[in-house]
Amino acid sequence: MRDRNDLLVIGECVADIVRLPDAADQVHPGGSPANVAYGLARLGHDVTLLTQLGPDAHGRRIRDHLTGAGVEVRTDGATGPTPSAAVTLDGAGRAAYTFEITWTLGPVSLERLPRHVHIGSIAAVMEPGASAVVAAVESLRTAATVSYDPNVRPELMGDHETAVREVERCVALSDVVKGSDEDLEWLYPGQEPGRVAERWLAAGPAVVLVTRGGDGALAVLPDGRVSVGAPPVDVADTVGAGDAFMSGTLHALAAHGLLGAEGRERLRSVDRATVTDILRHAAASAAVTVARAGANPPDGPELAVALGRTGR
Repeated sequence: MRDRNDLLVIGECVADIVRLPDAADQVHPGGSPANVAYGLARLGHDVTLLTQLGPDAHGRRIRDHLTGAGVEVRTDGATGPTPSAAVTLDGAGRAAYTFEITWTLGPVSLERLPRHVHIGSIAAVMEPGASAVVAAVESLRTAATVSYDPNVRPELMGDHETAVREVERCVALSDVVKGSDEDLEWLYPGQEPGRVAERWLAAGPAVVLVTRGGDGALAVLPDGRVSVGAPPVDVADTVGAGDAFMSGTLHALAAHGLLGAEGRERLRSVDRATVTDILRHAAASAAVTVARAGANPPDGPELAVALGRTGR
C-alpha cells in the first residue's frame, strides 16, 4: 500500500544531457525538484509534481520516467520546449551544468491539499515562475509543512544580492531547509557553513541541514548541532546526490510523524536521536545514488540494505 502522505513537489524538470569524453551523449530525466519527487515515489510515497514540460521528446521521456515510478505529474499547460542541461563530468565524477531553461509557471488548481510541500532550485528563484511557487507555498503552509533546497546554479541565479534575498525569503517560509556547503559558499563567500545554517534557523525553520560531500552532513537545531559521516562508497558520479539526500530526509521525517500541520510542533521540538536517524537515512540514500550513474535514487529495499551497511 502506498504511503498516503500527500507530498507535493513544485519545480522544474530538466533533460540532463550527459557528455563524456569519446562517448555519445546520454539523455537522462533530471531537474532537482523532479528528482526529489521521483525519489519519494521510489520510496513508496504518494507524491505529485507540479511542473512544466514541453510537448517534445525530452518532455515525453521525463513524464514517462516520473509516472513509471508513481509520480502524479501536473503541469500548467505551457507549450514551450522542455528545459535541458548539458552535464559534463570531471575525473572524480563531479558534475558541471550548462542550462537552456525558462520557468514561467502559472496557477494550477489542486483537488486535494498536500500534507507537505517541497520547493527548490531554479524554480524558487527564476522569474516569472518563482512568484507562483512562493504564492503557492504561502497559501498552503498553514496546513502543510514546507521544505526547501536552494540547489544553487550560479549561472541562473542572476544578481547575487537579489538571489540571496530570494533564497532567504524561501528559507523563512520553510520548516526544513537543506543546503550543500557549495551552495552556502556561493551565497555567503568565506562564511562557515554551520554559522550560516544557524542564521537560517533563526529566520524560521525547525531544522537546517548542510551536506558536505564525502565529509557527511550536519543538522543545526535550536539546541546545537548533530553530524553524521558519509557512508564509504565508490563514486560513479554525483548527479542527483543532493536530491536523493532530500528525498531520504523527507522519507524519514514522514516515518517519524514530523510532516503536516499535526507534525509541525513535534518537528520544532525534535530530539537529537531522531535527527541523527533522519540524517542517516538521508546520507544512505545519497550514497546509493552516487554509487551508480545518473540521478538514480534507491527504492525502499535498497535503502534498507544501505542502512544495514552503515550499522543502523
